[in-house]
Amino acid sequence: MSGAYRAVWRWHFYAGVIVMPFLMLLALTGGLYLFKDEIDQLAHRRMIQIAPSAARAAPEAWIASAAKAGGGRAANLLLPAAPDQAVKVRVDRPDGAQKMVFVDPHTARVTGVIDDGGVTETIKKLHSLSLLGGTTGTTLNILIEIVAGWTIVLCATGLHLWWPRRRQGAVLIPRETDARRRPFWRDLHALVGLYVGGVVLFLAVTGMPWSAVWGDQVMGVVKASGWGRPPAPVAGAWQKAEHHDHPAGAGWTMEGVVLPSPSHGRLDLTGVVAAAAAHDLPRPYTVSIPAQPGTAYTVTAQVRRVQDSRTLYIDPARGAVLADIGFERFGPGAKAIEWGIYTHQGTQFGQINRLIMLAGCLGVWLLGVSGLMMWWKRRPPSLSRARPGVSLGAPTAPPGPRVRAAVLGIVIPLCILYPLTGLSLVTVLLLDFAARRLMRRRPAVS
Repeated sequence: MSGAYRAVWRWHFYAGVIVMPFLMLLALTGGLYLFKDEIDQLAHRRMIQIAPSAARAAPEAWIASAAKAGGGRAANLLLPAAPDQAVKVRVDRPDGAQKMVFVDPHTARVTGVIDDGGVTETIKKLHSLSLLGGTTGTTLNILIEIVAGWTIVLCATGLHLWWPRRRQGAVLIPRETDARRRPFWRDLHALVGLYVGGVVLFLAVTGMPWSAVWGDQVMGVVKASGWGRPPAPVAGAWQKAEHHDHPAGAGWTMEGVVLPSPSHGRLDLTGVVAAAAAHDLPRPYTVSIPAQPGTAYTVTAQVRRVQDSRTLYIDPARGAVLADIGFERFGPGAKAIEWGIYTHQGTQFGQINRLIMLAGCLGVWLLGVSGLMMWWKRRPPSLSRARPGVSLGAPTAPPGPRVRAAVLGIVIPLCILYPLTGLSLVTVLLLDFAARRLMRRRPAVS
């Protein structure tokens, strides 16, 4: 076994130890979130399903009922596409809590109240590692960038280890072997990595826009360069939305900003819905209700394909549409990132898209289990008396310039592409170097 091969194997091992627990959590929650609509229907069916009717209450009655039931201000509402589904209204309470209120659009009767987002919102926050919220949630979300970078290390080193050498043929199907032996798990691990590794890599890269550091920086660069959000169509630039006015469902490119209105006043919600209908905005769509005067309503279509993305900004005083922003107006950077997000979420190419993403999530678990089984079958007889440098069962670190070149070839590109991942790689390198020096100095046990 060459020194370079052992070095790559060693880093594949360490990458798996560091990233796999988090990656398996992301795969589990991501796999569940692919079935968001089905989970919502199962968990909240009695609140969502209503009797269809030709009658319809005024939208003002919807938000009045929701505000009373939720104990706060109606911040946004989702108008469903089907007449047998309730309107969902998010209510912001004075204590900072948010509630989701289901309202029958035909009668304005409240059919249920839950915490905002329900079950799938909890799954989403687990997936982004931001469940705790606040500073702690942001700190945990930073792990997204680190995990994504280490996943790239896993995929690159795994492909190198699988690649056929000399007279050894490529392993493309499982070889006949006993499931109790390590070769079985090695073949399973290699083949799952080969067939779903590209999907896992795609999920890691396209998940980066949500990371707390890299995602925010890239968002700023893309939008500042003119490759992202289109210019504001009226006098005055886009304004950063305050927390209570953050537009719901606006997507990566248009999230976090609102459009100021040239006139002051308050249009009733009936006028907003009528304006959206007059501009042929298909349902379902979300209406964000501004709390501050002089801010336009943000009305965003909830679509499954990125090219159907569309957001209207409606003057709260006159009902005029100030801007109609579709996908075709995005810059090339925003288009690429938005396409990656929709594909990541399994909606861009229909059911086959969802199944391929699900295969990637299941593959992560198979890789984790098979990797653990391989380690278990080759673990040191006694971890406390293992040979220096292999106390965890990792291959020894061979010396030599080729090995250093291989390690630097991994570290330097990732330091440039993902700084937090690069920092974690440098940290592991230093710890590994210090541990090996310490083990060499330790006196041998007779």
